[in-house]
Amino acid sequence: MSTPSFTADELHTRDIGTRKLLTRLLMFAIIMFFAGLTSAYVVSMSGGYWTRITMPTAFYWSTAFVLLGSLTVHMALVSARQGNARMIAPLLVATLALGIGFAGSQFNGWKDLTSKGITWSPNKLEGLGGTYGVDFTITKDGRTLVPRDGHWYAADDTALNKQLDADIAEQRDRTGPYLYTLTLAHLAHLFFGLVAILVMIVMALQGKYTPKDNVGLWAGAVYWHFLGVLWVYLLLFLTFVH
Repeated sequence: MSTPSFTADELHTRDIGTRKLLTRLLMFAIIMFFAGLTSAYVVSMSGGYWTRITMPTAFYWSTAFVLLGSLTVHMALVSARQGNARMIAPLLVATLALGIGFAGSQFNGWKDLTSKGITWSPNKLEGLGGTYGVDFTITKDGRTLVPRDGHWYAADDTALNKQLDADIAEQRDRTGPYLYTLTLAHLAHLFFGLVAILVMIVMALQGKYTPKDNVGLWAGAVYWHFLGVLWVYLLLFLTFVH
């Protein structure tokens, strides 16, 4: 039985199709991973005491960095498709710098949270800092607690008949560990994106990307866009859902 032969163009087309498929499968696997984490988050907050945390300003700077990086990497891909090879590497360097800026903003955000007692290892609710009602609030079964004269009361306890101090003294912040897990997991995936950008810069400097051969650049750009969308989703989730 004879083995079918393929032309160079056919093999190139098959290679492009394979790499695009692998990129999509990778993104699907990441989506399922974060879907599992956010689902566990929602289940955990369904009852009992919970901490609602105001997102640090640095996280919004992170959003700007990752979205601008998405723009520059897209411009690099467009440049490759248009045959403007000299612009590819500078745009990718800009993407790399913005990615590093994103990572720096993440660390600043975690530093801000840590200063308020919100850490990966859950602290007692009594140990949380910052301004109550501004930096964080505490809820029980979905209802915000009200502090009065050094004591804690349920929001519907307008007569202040039942103090919840004993309960609060035994409770730990359960939000912080989830927040750190979600944001650290995203940063880990972004780290691989930065490595990919570095490889793409080297390839661009070697003149590897042409109007007909830029699938590697396409894969890196799509992955970066995906990371940007994923971060926006996580930020909205942490800001509004919890």
